Amino acid sequence: MSLSRALVRRSSRRSTSGRALLLTAVSLASALTLTACTGGDGKPNGSSGDGYVTGSGGIARVARGERTEAPKLDGDTVDGSTLDVSTLKGKVVVLNVWGSWCAPCRAEAPHFAKVAKELADAGKDVAFVGLNTRDSSKQTAAAFESDFGITYPSIYDPVGKLMLRFPKGTLNPNAIPATVVLDKEGKIAARAQVAMDDVALRGMIDPLLAEK
Repeated sequence: MSLSRALVRRSSRRSTSGRALLLTAVSLASALTLTACTGGDGKPNGSSGDGYVTGSGGIARVARGERTEAPKLDGDTVDGSTLDVSTLKGKVVVLNVWGSWCAPCRAEAPHFAKVAKELADAGKDVAFVGLNTRDSSKQTAAAFESDFGITYPSIYDPVGKLMLRFPKGTLNPNAIPATVVLDKEGKIAARAQVAMDDVALRGMIDPLLAEK
């Protein structure tokens, strides 16, 4: 093969590779733009068509008459006890999916500890339950709870099986962190799939406490 022909082929390969990289970059940018315009469930803000509405803060809510019963959520807790969430009916239940390895979980943990204590001290009918996932040991999860002053129980769910129990088409948690709030009847009322602060968390809980 002549030197000139080899140079032409090498130049062609570089051009093709460059076009492929450009297309990949454009596709990635488009995907990021689309993601930035959607709520935490991947659907546009506003009505989802499934009976719930996602607000601009990423919190999705279900109207009272359209809520779905929460699945059975039970298992061993990080501290070695057992817990069945269905026994908490009659209270607003805050379910927080977390892992000690998750940076946003670490950021929101002090807010959960604060709100849980405030509501308990005020005698409110609210129960907090953690769903700990993808931690390799209970000891790791327990250290996280100790570091952030988490005193409410967390079910130890290293493979995430409890998240899969939520029916499709409901406000199922499919990200970490995620927070799902059940009304006093044990039905799924609200969900957030972003790290929460105390103000946003109270915004999910207080309307359900006010329901008669």
